[in-house]
Amino acid sequence: MMNVAFTALLPWLLCAILAGLLLAATVTDYRRRIISNKLNLTIALLAPVYWLAVGLEWWPGAPIQLGLALVVFAIFYIFFRLGGMGGGDVKLAAALGLWFAPGEMLTLILLMSMAGAPITLAAWADHRRAAQPGRVKVPYGIAIAVAGWVVLAQRYLNHFG
Repeated sequence: MMNVAFTALLPWLLCAILAGLLLAATVTDYRRRIISNKLNLTIALLAPVYWLAVGLEWWPGAPIQLGLALVVFAIFYIFFRLGGMGGGDVKLAAALGLWFAPGEMLTLILLMSMAGAPITLAAWADHRRAAQPGRVKVPYGIAIAVAGWVVLAQRYLNHFG
């Protein structure tokens, strides 16, 4: 039988792990403009463990989370096809769709958009300053991670909601 204190601590611990994985995504996206499939898969595979830890009902809770992740993937895939996002960014956003409730995911997307604007402008300015040929590579995973951290923090710091 699992220790009651550990059971109460497990959701918090899993969210802390998610925050650390988002930090890893930020660093690799900034340095190499790549978010690895392994990292995105780890985030996605930890989500069902989180569901168990928080007592998410398998019906309809798990299908809602899976559906949300698929919808996020489908929408962001369009941006990928248009050249507005990298594949790792799309997969990261979809993996986070497994962690956050629909309302939280809407907040994440709004915050991601707000954080992404200055990141995009900075990447564009750097690209122009360096007179690099080709398209600007925006480390949009940083905006996704920042939004993810804010939504995670709201779970534990916002006692008014």
